[in-house]
Amino acid sequence: MTALTLSTAAAAGLRADAIVIGVAKGAKGPVVAPGAEAVDKAYDGRLAGVLETLGASGAEGEVTKLPAPAGFKAPLVVAVGLGAEPEKDSGYEGEALRKAAGAAARTLTGARKAAFALPVQDASDVGAISEGVLLGAYSFDAYKNNAGGKDAKDKNGKAPLAEASLLGARPRDKEHKAAVERATAVAEELNRARDLINTPPNDLNPEAFAAVATAAAKEHGIKVQVLDVKALEKGGYGGILGVGAGSAAGPRLVKLSYTSGKAKKHLAFVGKGITYDSGGISLKPAGHNETMKCDMSGAAAVFAAVVAAARLGLEVNVTGWLALAENMPSGSATRPGDVLRMYSGKTVEVLNTDAEGRLVLADALWAASEERPDAIVDVATLTGAMVLALGSRTFGIMANDDAFRSAVHEAAEEVGEPAWQMPLPEHLRKGMDSPTADIANMGERMGGGLVAGLFLREFVGEGITWAHLDIAGPAFNEGGPFGYTPKGGTGTAVRTLVRLAELTAAGDLG
Repeated sequence: MTALTLSTAAAAGLRADAIVIGVAKGAKGPVVAPGAEAVDKAYDGRLAGVLETLGASGAEGEVTKLPAPAGFKAPLVVAVGLGAEPEKDSGYEGEALRKAAGAAARTLTGARKAAFALPVQDASDVGAISEGVLLGAYSFDAYKNNAGGKDAKDKNGKAPLAEASLLGARPRDKEHKAAVERATAVAEELNRARDLINTPPNDLNPEAFAAVATAAAKEHGIKVQVLDVKALEKGGYGGILGVGAGSAAGPRLVKLSYTSGKAKKHLAFVGKGITYDSGGISLKPAGHNETMKCDMSGAAAVFAAVVAAARLGLEVNVTGWLALAENMPSGSATRPGDVLRMYSGKTVEVLNTDAEGRLVLADALWAASEERPDAIVDVATLTGAMVLALGSRTFGIMANDDAFRSAVHEAAEEVGEPAWQMPLPEHLRKGMDSPTADIANMGERMGGGLVAGLFLREFVGEGITWAHLDIAGPAFNEGGPFGYTPKGGTGTAVRTLVRLAELTAAGDLG
């Protein structure tokens, strides 16, 4: 990843390939943001006018490059849009800084060093800019020629930005240093989740995913338990086994346990980990299979969040459950009409084998419930209905507790992950009544995302606070990159989960 350094050096004398400055959208045109005073002065105070002449407006994510002024050791100035100019003395929001830093980092592939002279008022700004740089500079190169290590290159043959110096961030300030350390831990684990999501399914089956999780757990002092097919059969995990029955690659249930000696609360995170989803016997139509390697994004997010919590030493116990399976059609695959006996003891009539995520989650939710955590949050690329409802950049939040649902939403918005609170209408439950089993895995077509949430609720232990994040929209970006978000796996929900763990550790979440 890009190396971060904190610097109080003057922009003019800093040896770098580029200096990144912020420009906001003012009432009468672009406005040079704080942090760029030295650059503006070198342009005789006319930098805003020069940028406007070049077409810059200060709009969010807009990048304008121009030659550095005389006397600067860096040859290039990169002006990045911050969006609307804030009210006087209010400062820029963290997400605006995060997006701007990410957009700039993406344009600086091939650069050895860049100085980021963006607005810094406090440690939270340092953390936001750090996250933006580290997430924006991400590149998945494992399968490209001449890729790997320090020589990794993107499709244009350029390596990601090697080093970023954050101007205005004080290297001896404990809060500034802590902000960078936190951003580094979270971004590194989020980028690890992105790597997993982007890895082709022929290289990332349930066993391989479990091996990656096991290695990381051992590295960071996290207790790990992996249930293979024999253990799942012995335990009666009918949902996970039913989904994985059609694949030559057997399913796994991975339990990651991070414990803190000072913890007073226990959180459980549960992730859907379908390493490839063909739809099973209810085969997906042409055009819907190509990105189904991303159907394990929920498990990747949970895995990354648990490791990040361990690296940050949060004073909260966090248990991650990765429900891993490959959903394939074959002679041994579960058929529409089959009935599965779940780990909870309930029976489920499978009406559609492409509604498989809720089946693996159901087993994992019940296993998590047995430990009686203070709260459970599951994360899943669960329904196309949620994409239709909220689009490709926003995930839905459902819960059995209104206050907790609001708290999760606030945490998501705080870290810059767009989310929206969704209901669990009781009248939709009747559509899952089955004449054969306790419940069917399908209900009414309209409101399908809410139906899935109602199904999952059936497998949460009584009296346990629970939330469900349907990340089907933002988990995998099929369009062009924007801000700090790359094309492909995004790592959505990692930062929300980490923030929930931090709030819980601080006693600010229930």
